[in-house]
Amino acid sequence: MPKKTKTIYMCSNCGEDFPKWQGHCQHCGQWDTISEFKQPRLKQGTSRVSQLQSDSQEIVDLSSCKPSAISRNSCGFPEVDRVLGGGIVPGSLVLVGGNPGIGKSTLLLHIAGFATANNLSVLYVSGEESLEQLSLRSKRLGLSKVPINVFTETATEPILNTIDTLKPSIVIIDSIQTIFSEELESAPGSVSQVRDCTAILMKYAKHSQTALFLIGHVTKDGAIAGPRVLEHMVDTVLYFEGDSSYQYRILRTVKNRFGPSGEIALLAMSDRGLEEVKNASEFFLMHRDTPQVGTAIVPILEGSRILVVELQSLVNPTHFGLPQRVASGINPKKLSLLIAVLERYTGVSLGDHDIFFNITGGLTVSEPAIDVSIAAALLSSFRNTPIRNGLAFIGELGLGGEIRPVNNMTLRLKELEGMGFKECVVPRPKKQNDWISPHMNIQLITCENIKYLGDILF
Repeated sequence: MPKKTKTIYMCSNCGEDFPKWQGHCQHCGQWDTISEFKQPRLKQGTSRVSQLQSDSQEIVDLSSCKPSAISRNSCGFPEVDRVLGGGIVPGSLVLVGGNPGIGKSTLLLHIAGFATANNLSVLYVSGEESLEQLSLRSKRLGLSKVPINVFTETATEPILNTIDTLKPSIVIIDSIQTIFSEELESAPGSVSQVRDCTAILMKYAKHSQTALFLIGHVTKDGAIAGPRVLEHMVDTVLYFEGDSSYQYRILRTVKNRFGPSGEIALLAMSDRGLEEVKNASEFFLMHRDTPQVGTAIVPILEGSRILVVELQSLVNPTHFGLPQRVASGINPKKLSLLIAVLERYTGVSLGDHDIFFNITGGLTVSEPAIDVSIAAALLSSFRNTPIRNGLAFIGELGLGGEIRPVNNMTLRLKELEGMGFKECVVPRPKKQNDWISPHMNIQLITCENIKYLGDILF
């Protein structure tokens, strides 16, 4: 007599299970994330998955193990190679997430075409698109003559059998939410299926040294759909960011076991697919020749890359009882905090003004190096006077009005110098020649407190 199916309650955010439903997950602290699931029962019989699970390894002494050099394969985009830590590592498991239509499938089809053209065997497993749809996309990307192996299947067992037969170097799964295991009785896309199918594919990738790319759907909050444990299982997590209103796309490393995390690759969407942006700083700067009122320039750090971006502000007298504070690209609370510091130490009165702030290009910046540039943009718009051309700003603003240094000051100044900037407002170094080089061709204007910023600007 078959056993009864057990009902469990599982958190979709962290994967923790509970004996009964509750509104608050005690493990991750999220609300309304616990749903009812039928605990899957394994069907009778054994399969290749069971054989893989039965494989065991010998116990060895860690001190006797010597790390070997990791051989990497290029994916066709030098910027993406840098995000991956130097290229594609055999046996690695890479999870790529992003909003619908952002270009995840396009990027991985580009990678498949480049790898095939360089004599690497690739298997593209599509669980969402038909062969005709993939053919149309490959023609648009100029890959119609590249022999890419395509397999339309959603069951894990046939996928593993096909991989075992072809023995490809790279496997692309599009997407992990459509893959299911016939050994589990839960529906495709459920927490159990996503978690267990990822574990099965991960074990096979490590066993066969096959590089595996998984495309993951995201929720309305921007997180990868499914249990949070999915991101812990894989080796690398990449988020594909961007806005349909803009041409550029940002591929950001959230986790990487084979390189640094936080790296970004800047790509642009065109009629022929994705292309690399060679000069990212020039891409985000719009008005360099003519000074604009309420505009300030700042070099920001994204991973190990410096981007010079333009900040815009608009300060107008309010026509309503309550002034507006609208911020795009930064935390609105951060804007309110900087406005309070600016009013306290510069003597300007912004309480009866509407303030609108924007970072051009649709970027979202959270690092403190933009504090002084935000204050400069607000002062420029308030006094209706443009900041002189060729002047940039670097520095963190404290609650006491003091301006503090930020990390990687030398790299930021070199990027400004390479782009032709002549002056930069910086905090005073903590010690003599801390990051100031005599070989720089950019004039550094030190400013200790925000109350002196107006004298420098105007």
